[in-house]
Amino acid sequence: MNASPSPIQKSFVAKPAEVHPQRKWWVVDATDQPLGRLASRIAMVLRGKNKPTFTPHVDTGDFVVVVNASKVKLTGRKLEQKEYVRHSGEPGGFRREVYGDLIERKPELPVLKAVRGMLPKNILGRQLLTKLKVYGGPDHPHAAQKPEPLAAPARAAK
Repeated sequence: MNASPSPIQKSFVAKPAEVHPQRKWWVVDATDQPLGRLASRIAMVLRGKNKPTFTPHVDTGDFVVVVNASKVKLTGRKLEQKEYVRHSGEPGGFRREVYGDLIERKPELPVLKAVRGMLPKNILGRQLLTKLKVYGGPDHPHAAQKPEPLAAPARAAK
């Protein structure tokens, strides 16, 4: 009995050369959006997980421009309690700053740090982060790329 072999469906694997011309630019207004939810949406677009051509080891994502980062919403008492800490490695080199002060001083940093934490911790993650542009105010210099507004996900009715 010689059965004919069943047709084989091959998996799609994106190649870096094929991805580059298809990149889009998105703009996100961070006004009154929760920081974590905003960061997870941005990380999905940067990785390309919103596309059918997603490949884990290839950068298939798009560029994202975030405006009004200074107006991002932190729920609860995170403005007073959440801290940004770093250490230089020297004795006495421990520095801490509350997120409320950090947003006033550098409004881009909380959004940048939140998105960085949601990307892979390797060379690909660092490459993906270069496609993120964050601005504290409403203006950005990327108008020539014609960024489209990234629609907010549909909320389920209660």
